[in-house]
Amino acid sequence: MADVADAVQICADLIRFDTTNRGGGDAEPERPAAEYVAAFLDGLGIPSKIYEAAPGRASVIARVAGTDPALPALLVQGHLDVVPADAADWSVPPFSGEVRDGYLWGRGATDMKDFVAMVLAALAGGVRPRRDVVLAFVADEEDRGDYGAHWLVAAHPELFEGCAAAISESGGYTYHVPAADGRIVHLYPVGTAERGTAHLRLTARGRAGHGSRPNDENAVTRLVDALHRIAAHRWPVSLTPTVQAFLERTGAALGVPVELSDGDAVDASVAALGPAGGLVVPTVRNSTTPTMLDAGYKVNVIPTTATAQVDVRVLPGTEDALFAELDELLGEGVTREFVAHQPPVQAPVDSPWFASMATALQAEDPEAVVVPYCMGGGTDAKAFAQLGIVNYGFAPLWLPAGFPYRAMAHGVDERVPVEGLHFGTRVLSRFLESC
Repeated sequence: MADVADAVQICADLIRFDTTNRGGGDAEPERPAAEYVAAFLDGLGIPSKIYEAAPGRASVIARVAGTDPALPALLVQGHLDVVPADAADWSVPPFSGEVRDGYLWGRGATDMKDFVAMVLAALAGGVRPRRDVVLAFVADEEDRGDYGAHWLVAAHPELFEGCAAAISESGGYTYHVPAADGRIVHLYPVGTAERGTAHLRLTARGRAGHGSRPNDENAVTRLVDALHRIAAHRWPVSLTPTVQAFLERTGAALGVPVELSDGDAVDASVAALGPAGGLVVPTVRNSTTPTMLDAGYKVNVIPTTATAQVDVRVLPGTEDALFAELDELLGEGVTREFVAHQPPVQAPVDSPWFASMATALQAEDPEAVVVPYCMGGGTDAKAFAQLGIVNYGFAPLWLPAGFPYRAMAHGVDERVPVEGLHFGTRVLSRFLESC
């Protein structure tokens, strides 16, 4: 087993590299963090290579030999970049990597330099993976992946040859949930699916004119009406295999009856699950959220065009139906185009991979109830899925009751429990040696 104390120091070191990604290509270089990881692996006798999609936008790739090379390989992937942090809002400097009150503080502590650190600590502790493991610690996940995972998949697919499955962020953490009989259940959601991301630009076209005169072809009005229809539309419940399994298994663990016969029943069952239901609220339906507007250049001029952007999140198996209905909602004079489009992904729920994750968690927490769940947002899994790799959200952490884990990523005062890093390193060590 790993010397688990190392995970805290490694994570602190990584946090101290400012790898802020502001989007649109505006980012602090990931290269220094990638060089740190490469040097760490070199010290373990694991050769690695740094790949740059643009100067400073660096990812580090390595392959660790398994004890049974005949088995399909496992991809272990994480990102080195982080979202911005305004130091004025924080209790500690966001790139200090400070340990205080049992927590390691800093931007990236949970998203996701903790995972990178735990993987490195497991390897430093002498873990011998059962199968070959490809390590990919990449740039640019916090934007579009154009300088990271998506670029690597397009330019260097050979690096991931033989990989059948992958693990990465957003799953395997403790969720303390009250059961119907008063027990506290240790729920561990493991990501087995992600909603797809479709960022749309809507363009309304009309007839230009003076603002003082009636105009029934006003582009601004057409756009506003379309956005109101989209925002007010309640998409129907669509149960994917992952979401259905989450509801049924979580309900059974909590002693809460679950009824899934229709949309109203699903909504009632989600509500009956209490705090656990919050994990699934974003993923029983598709969502279409207007987020940006741009129209006009002078208050007394009706413009020819008006534009908006809409954040669309789509469940596996529902894309065609969603876009067909969305086109009906747009109305006359409004068209759409993709700004970004990454389809949903899903992995088998009942698989040897999932079983191995559950076994590793239960070895460290005998009270663990491991359930699949669908991520409402997106990760680099969408890039690696293009290579036929099935992806799981499995970055294990022990979290104390009441810890606001889901507020940590991209939030103020991001931090991770020191004991959580210890726990996660042990779980990952077990998983890598047995999966």
